[in-house]
Amino acid sequence: MGRKKKDIVLENIEIEAVAAEGKALARVDGAVLFVQFAVPGDIVDVRVTKKKKNYMEGYILRIVKPSAHRLEPFCTHFGVCGGCKWQPLPYGMQLQAKQQQVYDQLVRIGHLDIPEIQPIVPSEKTVCYRNKLEFTFSSRRWIEAGEDPETMTPGERCGLGFHVGRFFDKVLDIGHCWLQEEPSNAVRLFIKEYAVGHGLEFFDIREHRGFLRNMIIRNNLKGDMMLILCFYRDDEEKRTALMDAVSEKFPQIKSLWYVINGKANDSISDLDCILYKGEDAIYEEMEGLRFRIGPKSFYQTNSLQAYRLYSVAREFAGLHGHETVYDLYTGTGTIAQFVSGKAAKVIGIEYVPEAIEDAKINAARNGITNCEFYAGDMKDILTAGFIEEHGRPDTVILDPPRAGIHPDVAKVILDASPSKIVYVSCNPASQARDLAILSGKYRITAVRPVDMFPHTHHVENVCALELIGNN
Repeated sequence: MGRKKKDIVLENIEIEAVAAEGKALARVDGAVLFVQFAVPGDIVDVRVTKKKKNYMEGYILRIVKPSAHRLEPFCTHFGVCGGCKWQPLPYGMQLQAKQQQVYDQLVRIGHLDIPEIQPIVPSEKTVCYRNKLEFTFSSRRWIEAGEDPETMTPGERCGLGFHVGRFFDKVLDIGHCWLQEEPSNAVRLFIKEYAVGHGLEFFDIREHRGFLRNMIIRNNLKGDMMLILCFYRDDEEKRTALMDAVSEKFPQIKSLWYVINGKANDSISDLDCILYKGEDAIYEEMEGLRFRIGPKSFYQTNSLQAYRLYSVAREFAGLHGHETVYDLYTGTGTIAQFVSGKAAKVIGIEYVPEAIEDAKINAARNGITNCEFYAGDMKDILTAGFIEEHGRPDTVILDPPRAGIHPDVAKVILDASPSKIVYVSCNPASQARDLAILSGKYRITAVRPVDMFPHTHHVENVCALELIGNN
């Protein structure tokens, strides 16, 4: 028989600071204690869930005395939903914590030599800032405290919302989400009510059966909306009736799509998206440039902050009009086109073919003729031969996924020796690792974080690098 895990409760613990990954920390008998949903200054009782030699993790059992800084969470789903964990933390403290996170990753952990970090760029909006949300249908939703599943009807057991924490098969039914402008909530609630009322099967995530699987809502700053409904199997009569009902109820939906996804995972990147009604895209604008957003397009999910992020990147690039610029991990070519007016030539490379097609369409519609776009795995496309054919870059702009850049890509960049590198990252830890590789030939001349995701610990960071010995 296995040993029963000891139940440890720590009482009257004072929270000292915000820590990594959105947690807060305290110190207990020389060990560090990490606690979720805590605010510096809180005095709390904590139930320990993990105990190691030098640290512990736990959750708040009781707030003995709330911090003077603690705010009341504005969302009724706080604490169960996996998002917006920093709601109790004042926004100014969130920004300080993100600035500190960048410093810790680059200097304290990464041991990089950097100039003083410029002040973080705050988000203009701290709620309703996202232009894309994905919701999951579940026939067996998360049961909240006080609910009795035995007394529920099948319809009451259905949920449409976000996955809960670490549970792949648990979906929290969402009433009101504060992440996206209306009519996002109204559309989701209408679809759920219609589906339950018409007996449409919600997806059973564990058993992989059902009809309604996922839905994606995209919008732009003008208020135009794109809706993508994902079905596990097709039933033309039921699908058509649902989509007609949604389209009639919400004229803001300018682009209505559907996908049939019978795979084991929810990704639609390798599936056909079928336009049911309306236009084949919505558009976002930035300094007079229009960017096409299709159902699979990548676009920064905070449109207002995307402009600020790209403005920092362009400022750090310091272009004069004669440079050849390589925009690596270009997505739909937003940064490439944003800097094209100050460059002689811009070459964008991206893994997703559909994104590159969007980039080419965007450039043509924007009247930009000095941008070229190529699709393929970065380490396979960006080679010495490619650079010989298209010209050595004077400036390289990097905006890779969270994992950072492949070592082969770093080697090609080092061999090409551009005068400047601008590295945009959504993960300062992988950014620090990559900067260490580049630091043999480059010095970091500027660092500025940008807050794209208020009420979360996530932060974007932009670094400028100059070739050592370059005048």
